[in-house]
Amino acid sequence: MDVSGVLEAHKQKFKSVTVEGKIIPVEYDLGLLAAYDQNPVDEGELNKNKDEYLQSLSRDNAQLLFNEIFQLPTISDDNGVMAMLPTPTTLLPREKPLPKPKPETRWEKFAKAKGIVKRKKERMVFDETSGEYKPRWGYKAINDDGTKDWLIEVPAGANPMDDQYEARREAKKERIDRNEKRHQRNMEEAAVASKLDRKTVNKGERPNMDNARAMKRKELESQILITKNSTASVGKFDKAIEGDLKPRGIKRQFAPTITDLSKEKAGNMNILDKIVGKNGEDLVNVRKAIKATKRQ
Repeated sequence: MDVSGVLEAHKQKFKSVTVEGKIIPVEYDLGLLAAYDQNPVDEGELNKNKDEYLQSLSRDNAQLLFNEIFQLPTISDDNGVMAMLPTPTTLLPREKPLPKPKPETRWEKFAKAKGIVKRKKERMVFDETSGEYKPRWGYKAINDDGTKDWLIEVPAGANPMDDQYEARREAKKERIDRNEKRHQRNMEEAAVASKLDRKTVNKGERPNMDNARAMKRKELESQILITKNSTASVGKFDKAIEGDLKPRGIKRQFAPTITDLSKEKAGNMNILDKIVGKNGEDLVNVRKAIKATKRQ
């Protein structure tokens, strides 16, 4: 049975993988799967049949790009055969600025000073007691402080009537709370230190942690004063607490009700001079005001 005619008819449905007619060679950046065609557009064909011309041009450039991709070295794995793309050569602008480096915590500074290198540990650890692997931390961790033990020995000097399971659970909660407070303190100190770093870098100086602590204390004092003034009486009728902060500022000074007439006259004349001017001079620059009006 001769099927050459059927194969030829089926072949005619597809276009050739060879693309010709490109005067200027197409440039490729295979790392970004991009092709740049610098050839001029045929305005006659574009005006004659816009959609077909653009589809044909896009198809030819896509075919050229696929031809280049199929020439790259390949690797095979469980997902199939994949091409190894080269490093991109086109520099693309960033949508957002580069992220700022995070300030160092107390532990990071201590580790850098002592030369301590962080080593990655495995997540799962073998537990010899149970004979199975358990996570190093988190839920059902291996270092669960023995809260799952069926028997706990009463420590020396402890009350034998106390619940040792409850004591271990409370101790664990206290450690977690203490670590969270330390973490929060480190983050606050790092944030304050970063502010000081920006200021000192502009001045060409080195940041001082004493300044960071003083800055943190000043912020806390200001927040305490704000909360004191948030009552209905603005803190006037609040109960006094020993060692409590008091707001500092300039108190308003009022003139006495009964005073010398000459002082009262001088004060009133001073106010009048500020309103209408002394010796009849103009308080407003008329020329400057006219220019500003014209400009608006």
